[in-house]
Amino acid sequence: MGASRRNSTANAKKVTASIREHARNRRIAGVLIMFIVVVIAFVCGFALRSNVQLTELLGFSVGSETAATGKTTKQAKTTYDAISARVDEVEDILGTYSMDDVDLPRATDSMLADLMKATGDPYAEYYDQQRYESYIKESVSNGYKGIGVLFGDYNGRAYAIDVLAGSEAQAKGVMKGDFIEAINGDSEHTWSASEVIGALGKLEGEDVVVTWMRPISMDADAGTEFATTLECREYDAVNVESSMVGEDVGYIRLRQITSNATELVKRAVMDLASQGAQAYVLDIRDNPGGYLTQSLDTASLFVPSGTLVGIETLDGVNTRAASGATITTLPLVVLVNGYTSSAAEVLAAALQDNQRATTVGQTTMGKGSVQVVRELTFGGAIRYTAAYYLTPTGRQINGNGITPELIVGAAGDDDTQLLVSIDTARSLIGEQ
Repeated sequence: MGASRRNSTANAKKVTASIREHARNRRIAGVLIMFIVVVIAFVCGFALRSNVQLTELLGFSVGSETAATGKTTKQAKTTYDAISARVDEVEDILGTYSMDDVDLPRATDSMLADLMKATGDPYAEYYDQQRYESYIKESVSNGYKGIGVLFGDYNGRAYAIDVLAGSEAQAKGVMKGDFIEAINGDSEHTWSASEVIGALGKLEGEDVVVTWMRPISMDADAGTEFATTLECREYDAVNVESSMVGEDVGYIRLRQITSNATELVKRAVMDLASQGAQAYVLDIRDNPGGYLTQSLDTASLFVPSGTLVGIETLDGVNTRAASGATITTLPLVVLVNGYTSSAAEVLAAALQDNQRATTVGQTTMGKGSVQVVRELTFGGAIRYTAAYYLTPTGRQINGNGITPELIVGAAGDDDTQLLVSIDTARSLIGEQ
């Protein structure tokens, strides 16, 4: 009897264990089936969303950004944060589905021109191959070959920074501040100083029709237009002029910072010293700049030591110091105006911040940026701003200019500015 009960109990336990085992297996199977279903659903969903047209036919809405790319918003921002990727997408669509071919040269010219404008840099420019070869590649920036006008750039536009005395341009009414609108009728693009110089250099011995625009102000987009027919030829212009004013002040005018500017200024200083100069006036009004190295070497003629300029690039700020080639410690006055530009502003700032000179005149142009022209592998070139000039104390020249300690005369009041600078130089004699 007892044995029978024990057997029944054992059988019951076996049945219960079997039921529990079966239930556990069913639960595991259910989990596995659910996992498989989820995976299948995910794969199908991914496939459907990748096929935008099929997804839309099935009635599922797809966001406009995803519909265009087949990717999520986050992926699209990561992938399409470059213009090249966007152009690639459009080019691929046109190449695959469009009945029309893209005119590659035309598309390149228009897109790259707009791309450079989109930088917001007034000096940024795209040159197609013909324009680059004709006006930029062979241009010489430190000569006077042309029509008797010294050109500078203002917001990427060429203007007359000086009109040489006795030139045909002066006789026909061209004035400082006049902008170039067209050369021989070509007004299809904005003329830069480099292009003007390059174009006129190739027309030596020929007559050229130049269309000018005389604006109300330097920033004006419109003004009075007039045309002149001028002969392109070599002008014998002196870059550095010097003379004694009275018995004690030496006057030096530097028109442009050319490749030999430092040597010319050095000779002038020594010549004036031999004539008894006890103070100097360095006139860099209307100076459009030129070679930075020459600007710093010229400053070193007067500054014995210290920082002369800061150069800000994408890699940070680098400084340049005086070379130690000082030739005089006598008092110095630097004369500037609103047309003093670029490397000439660097020169004025170096002398001002090092307390080596008193600056007189009007605030300079504020063109403290460096442009680089780089050739492209498919022809042509681009010009872009690669650096900014800072004064020795870290002030930004670009857009601000150099404000003189003594602000004298309105724009164009050259005589008053010169007289004040000479009187200031004379008053400093004996103080150093």
